[in-house]
Amino acid sequence: MNKTVNINLGGMFFHIDEDAYQKLNRYFEAVKRSLSNSTGKDEIMKDIEMRIAELLTEKNRGEKQVVGLKDVEEIITVMGQPEDYRIDDEEAAEPAYNFSRRRTKKLYRDKDNSMVGGVLAGFGHYLGIDPLWLRIIMVILLLGFGTGFLIYIILWILMPAAITTTEKLEMTGEPVTISNIEKKVRQEFDTISEKFKNVDYDKFGNQARNAGERIGSSLSDVLLKIFSIFGKLIGAFLVVVASATLASLVIGFITAGSFSMVDFPWQSYIDNFTDVPLWIVGMLILIAIGIPFFFLLILGLKLLITNMKSIGNPAKYTLLALWIISIGTLVALGLQQATEVAFDAKVVQKQKFDLNPKDTLQIKFTYNDYFAKSIYDREDFLFAQDSAKTMVIYSNNVTLRILKTDEKTPYIQIEKKAEGKSFAAARERAEKINYGYKFKGNQLLLDNYLLTDSKNKYRHQKVEIFLYLPEGTYFKPDMTVQNYDHTDNGFFDLWFDSDIYIYQMQSSQVKCLNCADVHGEGEGEVWVDEEQIAREAEQEARLEVEREMQRQNIQNGQNSSTTVTINDKGVQIKKEGTEGLQGNKPKGLKMDKNGVIIKNN
Repeated sequence: MNKTVNINLGGMFFHIDEDAYQKLNRYFEAVKRSLSNSTGKDEIMKDIEMRIAELLTEKNRGEKQVVGLKDVEEIITVMGQPEDYRIDDEEAAEPAYNFSRRRTKKLYRDKDNSMVGGVLAGFGHYLGIDPLWLRIIMVILLLGFGTGFLIYIILWILMPAAITTTEKLEMTGEPVTISNIEKKVRQEFDTISEKFKNVDYDKFGNQARNAGERIGSSLSDVLLKIFSIFGKLIGAFLVVVASATLASLVIGFITAGSFSMVDFPWQSYIDNFTDVPLWIVGMLILIAIGIPFFFLLILGLKLLITNMKSIGNPAKYTLLALWIISIGTLVALGLQQATEVAFDAKVVQKQKFDLNPKDTLQIKFTYNDYFAKSIYDREDFLFAQDSAKTMVIYSNNVTLRILKTDEKTPYIQIEKKAEGKSFAAARERAEKINYGYKFKGNQLLLDNYLLTDSKNKYRHQKVEIFLYLPEGTYFKPDMTVQNYDHTDNGFFDLWFDSDIYIYQMQSSQVKCLNCADVHGEGEGEVWVDEEQIAREAEQEARLEVEREMQRQNIQNGQNSSTTVTINDKGVQIKKEGTEGLQGNKPKGLKMDKNGVIIKNN
């Protein structure tokens, strides 16, 4: 059992065995005697103490808490005996020391040989090349790509400066021994002495007596203080933002990992775009976004805490490698997703339908109140459950085009379209689109939506409706059609202000039978009398139909009563009775109390 002594060595606290303490104390006394005639003796002793404190700290990182005699002997072996290092003023003797392990260079900023912050000078020492070449490369990056400035600032923040003699020796890769410490300190003193010798003291005295410079110096101190406070505020802001972002990313990752237990509303949207498990995507996003914000957090802490230690190069390089891997993986997943929409295909469904030439085709869009509450509710795509609790994709990507056909029978053509990684995959996805429509008398009811199973994934599925009508067909679009009509306006110009208009398919375009010209009064103002327009259009439509029916009766040699009615249900034509040309019924036109024109031929 031995006594222990508490000592303060290089600003660090140690428990040391009494025998070890005596040996270490004798070693320090011997070093002081060997440096009795050396310049900067106190500075050298301070650096030696700090170096020995670092070595003791490395040896006591485990459970061991007391420095023993063996530890001190090993450190003395590394540092060397004082009598082995006698440095004259002219040249240094070659030291005879032994190393317990080979030392390597450490990356520091060299402020003594710096032009800005010493970053490139430090890299020059670390890589063993002239800093001039690194400065040329940095200028090229700054002028050519614009990234050099950002890279330099980040390195300036992350790289510690070589301040002590030990750090300067580690930066150049020289052994941290008594000889090298003394040599380095003497070189620094010689450099400072040389600078003082070359000073123009008269000029310096005149400048010192200049009151304006003293005021400028005071102002610079104030500005430096202001910039220091501003830096602290920036550091606090970075810490808050980075911490909040990292916390959100971690919570999001944990939430994503629990999808096997709980179904979240946005789970389907993520599953729609990739087949990779969600927790892997979450982890990649966490790494890709989290690591830059982690370094921002470190930067903010460094601005707030002056003497904060670096996290170490191994940790930095490991995080950088993880970030590069995550970014590369996410890019690969993005390219894979891009191939999912590389091809498009369609499936065509055609159906003819019967329509009496005298009837008016009513066109209307309907909505499903299970998915929407109004015909005007539109969704590009939406994941929802149908009435059978099956996950489906709901979309209002539906369009209508009205075209002319030379066939005698009108027909409707439904084209279902989708995208995929191949033509076959796109066609298969298009075939699985569910779309409905039906005929009810002279009414065509079209769904304003499409459905498909969520397993088919959303790949821009849509439905295009082509309504082909023969020449002379009357049709009346409902107000709901205006949201889905994609017909060329030069062929069919749908009036949006009302649904009372009736149209007829003609040889070259669609004609509105009861649309009137609207004249504006004043720039930007349009005055419309809808009742007057409706009355005039109704009168014109009746006369047009009457003339057509009269020509047909004359050609057929018939005498009949023709009733023409135009109202919100369209055009209705009714004939009553047929007689020879010698009939006794009076000829001419008459109108009943309901505004129905009756023509007797």
